[in-house]
Amino acid sequence: MSVHYQITGASANEISASIEVGVRDGHLEPGRTLPSVRKLAAELGVAPGTVGAAYRRLRERGVVETGGRAGTTVRERSAFTPSGSLVIPEGIVDLASGEPDPDLLPDLVSLKPRVVIGHGNYRDGGPCPVLLDLARDRFADDGVGGDLTVTSGALDAIERGLAARLEPGDTVAVEDPTWSNGRDLLLSAGYHVKPVPVDAEGPDPAELDRALTAGARAFILTSRGQNPTGGAVSEARAAALREVLSAYRGVFVIEDDHWGELSQAPLHLVADAAERWLFVRSASKPYGPDLRCALVAADPDTKARVQGRMTLGHGWVSGILQHFVIAAWEDEDAKRAVERAGSVYARRQTALREALADRGLSAFGRTGLNLWVPVPDETAAVVSLRDAGYAVAPGRSYSLRGEQAIRISTGRLDEAQADRVAEAVAASADPAFGPASPPV
Repeated sequence: MSVHYQITGASANEISASIEVGVRDGHLEPGRTLPSVRKLAAELGVAPGTVGAAYRRLRERGVVETGGRAGTTVRERSAFTPSGSLVIPEGIVDLASGEPDPDLLPDLVSLKPRVVIGHGNYRDGGPCPVLLDLARDRFADDGVGGDLTVTSGALDAIERGLAARLEPGDTVAVEDPTWSNGRDLLLSAGYHVKPVPVDAEGPDPAELDRALTAGARAFILTSRGQNPTGGAVSEARAAALREVLSAYRGVFVIEDDHWGELSQAPLHLVADAAERWLFVRSASKPYGPDLRCALVAADPDTKARVQGRMTLGHGWVSGILQHFVIAAWEDEDAKRAVERAGSVYARRQTALREALADRGLSAFGRTGLNLWVPVPDETAAVVSLRDAGYAVAPGRSYSLRGEQAIRISTGRLDEAQADRVAEAVAASADPAFGPASPPV
C-alpha cells in the first residue's frame, strides 16, 4: 500500500468508499495487500466487524479479492482500477494473458478492398441486412434460431441484455470459476452474483437449480472455450441444464459462444430452453480483439429491447465493422486461416493437458485458450512458476468460492515446450517433484 495513502472512515460505507478512491486514483495498486481486518480496525478505532463489512462490500463489487494466505488484495482489474496492460517481465514466458495469437489471425488489411465504406446517415444506421442473413444461416447450422441483431462485442450484448431484463440488486447465476471481465461488469452494474460450479462439461445442473430456487433471475453460461477452465458444454450436460431451466420459465438465460468459429467441439445449445434468452457470438477471437462486433440471437421481445436501447444510445455498430465481418466470412483465405487457428489452438491445449496428465496433474480444458489446474496453494504455485520463468494467472482472479488453482493460457504456447512447462507446473504444485525447469 502506498505510504502516501491513508484509508479512512468510521463506517463500512466510508471505509469501502475510501478504498475505492485509493484504487481508482492508483494509490492502492492492483495486487496490493490491504491491512488485515483487525489491524485496520485498530488503526481506525472501529470494530473489526465494521472493517469486515467494508471488505465484504468491496469483494462483492469486484474491487478486492481474498486469496487464502495472500489476505485481501486489490484485484488486477475492476471498474475502479486504472486501465493498463498486463505487464510480463522480460525473460518470462507469458502463459497468463489469455490473448489470441496474432500470428493466427486473418489479415484484415487484405479484406479492405471488399469492404463497403460509406458515410452513412443517422436515419438508416443499424444492423446490416446482409450480415444478418449470413449470421442466420451460420446460426441455423448450429441449431440456433431466434431474432438477430448486432452489438459491439460480447460484453456489450451481455450488458444490454441484462439491462433489458433485470434491475440493479437482482441476482445473476454465473459459472464458477468465471470470466473475470463478465463478473466485474455485473458487480459494477449493481447485480449480485450467485456461483454455479463448473467442470469440463459445463455448469453443475444441481447447483444451478439451487441458485434459481434461491432467487437468481438470470443465468450466464459459456458454450465452448469457457474462461478460465477451457470447458465446453457436453450434449448430456446441455440436456440436464435445459431440464432445470424448463422449471423456471421466468429466468433470463444468456449463452456466450465466443469460441464458436474456432471450436473443434459441436455446440449444444442451452439458452433457448428459457422463455427469455440471448445467444451471443463475438468476432473478436477468430478475427482479432479490435473487431468489436458480435452477432446476437434472442427471443423477439429481448431482441427488440436490446436493439431499441442501442438506438437510444450510441445508435448502432459501425457499418464499416459489420462489412469487415461480411468480407471475412466470404473470403476463402480468411476461412482457411480461422480453420487453421482452431486446429493449432486445440493442439497446443492438448499438448500441455496431456503433459500434465503424464505427471499426475488433472487439468480442465478441451476448447479455448486456457487450462485450469487445481493446486494446493495457488500463491506458492504462481511464485514458483514465476521464478522458473513462467507467468500464469492465480485462480482467485476467477473463483468466487476461493478455489485454489492456476489458469494457464495455451494460446501462444510452443507445443515443443509443453513437457518443460508441465515439469515446472508439477514442481510448483508439489515441491517434492523436483526443481522446476526454466524455459529455453
